[in-house]
Amino acid sequence: MIKNLLIIGSGGFVGSVARYLVSQLNLTISFHSVPVGTLLVNITGSFVIGFLTGIADKSMLLTPQWRLFLMVGLCGGFTTFSAFANENLMLIHNGQFLTVLLYTGLSIFLGFLAVYLGYIMTNLL
Repeated sequence: MIKNLLIIGSGGFVGSVARYLVSQLNLTISFHSVPVGTLLVNITGSFVIGFLTGIADKSMLLTPQWRLFLMVGLCGGFTTFSAFANENLMLIHNGQFLTVLLYTGLSIFLGFLAVYLGYIMTNLL
């Protein structure tokens, strides 16, 4: 268990540092006020976790430890959006299309609502 936590933590460290560096593009690139660095992180992370999932499904190239390091640690540290996108992919593979719509809709709506409520709560302090 400790070994797995260290593997995940190491990947998370690398992913978090990479996310920080890429998100710095938000300070230098402007495209209609879109946070380009964050957008790039989310898209890249989603592509990488999809690619790794495909490799893991088709071959034994990735050991369980490498999956933990790359998929849970690195991608998870880089962007949690990649995990969200990968979970939706798994639901689609299982034919759970209504669940995909529900999960995506709830995630977006409740995520925005949670951000708004958290922000509003700071006004009460």
